[in-house]
Amino acid sequence: MTGDPEPISTQARRALEQELADLRDERRLVAGTLHDSASVGDQADQADELRRVDQLARLDRRVEDITERLRQAETAGPAPTDEVGVGSTVTVRFPDGTAETLQIAEVAEALDQTLVTADSPLGRALLGRRPGDTVHYDTPDGPATAVLLSIGEAPPA
Repeated sequence: MTGDPEPISTQARRALEQELADLRDERRLVAGTLHDSASVGDQADQADELRRVDQLARLDRRVEDITERLRQAETAGPAPTDEVGVGSTVTVRFPDGTAETLQIAEVAEALDQTLVTADSPLGRALLGRRPGDTVHYDTPDGPATAVLLSIGEAPPA
């Protein structure tokens, strides 16, 4: 990645916006449990209070990180369509003839099999490539190749 603001897909933007809303709700709940320092009782109560303060700080940092990432994505504009970049939707064909449509993302989401992170072997191989290019990358089973069919929406079958 270049260090310049990277675009993100609509799906990734929605996920970040939802996480941001959830974090803000959680922060309100945690902040509501904090007490005035004069009313904190014994050491157990003080330790509990410190844990909540630490939790607030962690939530605040994550809110800040997501807010900044969304701002950078806004600055970066839409994902490129002439060459593969973060946020691109690509269709690739593998040597066995299967074609898959994938999204190049910054971070993986546990259950989304269509996301490929930009720092994964396949993601790195695809970055900067154009339709028709053959990419080479490593897998746990050894070297592999794929042909980049298209950037953007999936091509007609």
